[in-house]
Amino acid sequence: MNVAIVLYDGFTALDAIGPYEVLSRLPGARVTFLAREAGPVRTDNQMLTILAEHSLAELPRPEIVLVPGGPGDVVERAGDEVLEWLRQADQTSTWTTSVCTGSLILAAAGLLAGRRATSHWLALEELRRLGVEAVSERVVFDGKLVTAAGVSAGIDMALTFAARIAGDTVAQAIQLGIEYDPQPPFDAGSPRSAPAEIVELVRGLSPRVQEQGTDALSVP
Repeated sequence: MNVAIVLYDGFTALDAIGPYEVLSRLPGARVTFLAREAGPVRTDNQMLTILAEHSLAELPRPEIVLVPGGPGDVVERAGDEVLEWLRQADQTSTWTTSVCTGSLILAAAGLLAGRRATSHWLALEELRRLGVEAVSERVVFDGKLVTAAGVSAGIDMALTFAARIAGDTVAQAIQLGIEYDPQPPFDAGSPRSAPAEIVELVRGLSPRVQEQGTDALSVP
């Protein structure tokens, strides 16, 4: 079972690595990082590089496709070549998935038109403008299209997805193996639960995050 994680300049590392840690443990799975050209691809903070082992052309028909998100104009950074590859790959894929604003890329490729999907909470309106029934849910299945909310939701999606593919026992064993037992120190992981001033702080930082990447979040 070939799993293709599509990389492009400025993607968010955890969007790709979180699902990778889960999906790479599925029996018979081979997870490959792809980009327009094989080679190193920088993440959104420009401090981490992940190696794309193959070009898009080298793996045209994976069973599972996963598109990570990132700050700013992810569609422009992904580029037309990625959009066209996604259109072709989706014709034969068993599952086509995204994490965070990766759903904007799927939507720009025309794969989410009229479908239910999710994204980072700051990107839901943009997703709606692209003709998608955007919903504020952690993981959304619509046929073979699977989308996850912001960043860390990719782990939840991958575990839910693993259960659909290999059964609950395997998915639970993977969860235990990676000791995914989140106990965050704050109840601020969603705009529904975070204090209002924190929501407004992050909302106000959004343009800077889009321009500068996640480093901007460190600025008070």
